[in-house]
Amino acid sequence: MSFHYVCELTDLTNEELKSFTVNNEKILLIRINDDVFATEPKCPHMKLPLEKGTVVDGCRIQCKFHHAEFDIKSGKAEQWACFPPGIQALNFIRGQKDLQTYNVKNEDGKISIEL
Repeated sequence: MSFHYVCELTDLTNEELKSFTVNNEKILLIRINDDVFATEPKCPHMKLPLEKGTVVDGCRIQCKFHHAEFDIKSGKAEQWACFPPGIQALNFIRGQKDLQTYNVKNEDGKISIEL
C-alpha cells in the first residue's frame, strides 16, 4: 500500500464532503478545520452518495437519504438508517455496517491517501 496525491488542502472548504477518483478508486474527503479524513464515497446502507450528506457536530457524516451516521475518523456506524419512519423494518435486509476509511497524509497542504 502506498500514498497517492489527491488534492491541495485549499481545494476543500471546512466541513465539505467532496469525492475524488484516485487510481481508479472513488474516495470521499472531509475537511474539518485543518484535518482531512477519507472514506468510501457511498453509504454502506443503500450505496447512495455520501457527498450529498452533512457533517454533524464536527465528527460524524450523516447520509442525506436515510440518516445513517458514521464517525469521520473510524468509520464506525454511530446510527443506522432511521429515516423515513418505518425504514428500520427493512434494516434486517441490510444490517449495520461501518464505513471504510483510509489513512490521510497532509504534507505542506498536499493531501494524499493510502490505498
